[in-house]
Amino acid sequence: MTPSHKQRLVQGNEACVEGAITAGMRFYAGYPITPSTEIAELCSRKLPAVGGTFIQMEDEIGSIAAVLGASAAGMKAMTATSGPGFSLMQENIGYAAMAEIPCVIVNVQRQGPSTGVATAPAQGDVMQAIWGTHGDHPVVVLSPASVKEMYELTARAFNLAEQFRVPVVLLADEVIAHLRESVVLDRETLPFPIVQRKKPSVSPSQYLPFKADADGVPPMANLGDGYRSQFTGLVHDEAGFPSTRPEVVNSLIRRLHHKLEDNRQQIASFEAVHLDDAELVIVAYGSMARAAIAATRLAQERGLRLGVFRPVTLHPFPHEELVTAAARARAILVPEMNLGQLVLEVQRLTAGRCPVVGWSYVRGELPTPDLVLTQALRLLEAEEEYEDLLQLAALVRDDIVRPDWWLEQEWGA
Repeated sequence: MTPSHKQRLVQGNEACVEGAITAGMRFYAGYPITPSTEIAELCSRKLPAVGGTFIQMEDEIGSIAAVLGASAAGMKAMTATSGPGFSLMQENIGYAAMAEIPCVIVNVQRQGPSTGVATAPAQGDVMQAIWGTHGDHPVVVLSPASVKEMYELTARAFNLAEQFRVPVVLLADEVIAHLRESVVLDRETLPFPIVQRKKPSVSPSQYLPFKADADGVPPMANLGDGYRSQFTGLVHDEAGFPSTRPEVVNSLIRRLHHKLEDNRQQIASFEAVHLDDAELVIVAYGSMARAAIAATRLAQERGLRLGVFRPVTLHPFPHEELVTAAARARAILVPEMNLGQLVLEVQRLTAGRCPVVGWSYVRGELPTPDLVLTQALRLLEAEEEYEDLLQLAALVRDDIVRPDWWLEQEWGA
């Protein structure tokens, strides 16, 4: 191991900053909010050392606006926040999607709603991250489950933002953000090269800022480089001028989505743990996936066949791989630190191939592996007990309405 590849004890939020700087981030605008504040603090110290700019804004609305302006001028830009601040950013996230301005937003989830428990972990922002801003909009959502992934996925978030000209959300949680692990963080250890945004290959007089190439993504000139760029949140033509013509509306909205959907295979990613012979599959993400993977080790010690499907990309979702896993499983358990958000997507994508049951854990803490294993065993027992699939389907429907019914039965929560 070379001196530059030394192992260090690193916090998740620190790894996020290092991943951003490694990817070329040179502008950060943000407002302090628990449990993401260390990201802002470290950016204020580390960015000036590499020629970058840090600005503490007056609020989260100003933060995302400044990020979009810096990105339009050619800088790789990022902000970080938590639930309440993420809510304030939604309008400008929609603007970034429509104007195709690359940006990275880190949301370190905490227990909500409102102020909630500011220091407690949760996973309640999944739907907001995917669907939070209004209208059909393209967005990529990544979910790290370790300190190393905070580093790697932050760098990958910039790659995806720059390559596809979209906002990318790094959806972490308090556990991962404040976790400390011994890791090697170095650009040479990244499993992918750093991507730069595509520049125009035509003269300024021929440049159309929203004329897409064959990959669905238009080259992007920096403001101030001599090219005419026109940004608007309105539906616009290839020159950037607002238009209400139905054919322009249809073409733009569909292109914004197709540039992600057509490249789903290179965007969507997942981790498979003991899936080959699993009779029950646990679909888990973020810190919950750590408890689920540990639960599979406990299951193996007891001769039980449990596997974990961990979506690293929550949107676009790796649905083909999930369908393959569902076809071999007797049942799927989706444990979440919310009242059931990703479970609805898993139920939709698997389309009845096997029972899909959610388990909600909203106590402001991460459940232990043996508690996750207990819920998995209960689902297997229920699947064996109910030979009539209609009765089992009714059980699943009850879980959709009241996803914490098992928790209520045993602990009276």
